Amino acid sequence: MPGSTNGPTNGSTNGSTRAMGALTVGGLVVVTAYTVALGSNGWLWFGWVVLGLLTLAMVVTQS
Repeated sequence: MPGSTNGPTNGSTNGSTRAMGALTVGGLVVVTAYTVALGSNGWLWFGWVVLGLLTLAMVVTQS
């Protein structure tokens, strides 16, 4: 039918995915700045990779 949607494609779902993407990019900036200023920390990079994978999973399951 015209005007109907299939699945959860409302604005809040898209907004949460965008927020997660922004958090991931912001996390990359913070981890990179920390690495430049104080040296590498493997746990920070591991955490960022996990956050990136969660964001990727949200994007894939949204489609």
